[in-house]
Amino acid sequence: LFVARNVANLVPPYTPKGDYHGTSAALEFAVRGLQVENIVVLGHSRCGGIKAFLDGLYEPDANADGDGDFIVKWMSIIQSTRDEILRQYANTHPDNIQRELEHAAINTSLKNLMQFPFVKEQIAAKRLQLHGGYFDIASGELFSLDYSEGRGDKKFRPV
Repeated sequence: LFVARNVANLVPPYTPKGDYHGTSAALEFAVRGLQVENIVVLGHSRCGGIKAFLDGLYEPDANADGDGDFIVKWMSIIQSTRDEILRQYANTHPDNIQRELEHAAINTSLKNLMQFPFVKEQIAAKRLQLHGGYFDIASGELFSLDYSEGRGDKKFRPV
């Protein structure tokens, strides 16, 4: 078991040039170095990073004083996902919106995984599978997301 943990359980898009990429490096090490056979993106209910992002704490203009130099950029990974969820669930209770964004963020991370050439290569060779999971902290239930060959159906089912 190789675990990479970060804020909001996100996988960034494939961007090999530029800054340091801790999550991308961990992913590359797991796939190429350890030759893992399964990757599970596991989100959870009541995610503090997702909640703070929904509350507007990590907006690009929120860090005018220099606070959030790293987290604002990190959370931008799901900016368009958040905007879509807010449009789609505008008249919904905030707890439901948070749950929907927690689920959608897992899907976004799975889609981002498919951008990594070494991930696509291992999936094509049938040596790697991607999975989405969601843990409901209050109930203790674990849900899985059917995600085969990069096509997520966005439906979480009890495990």
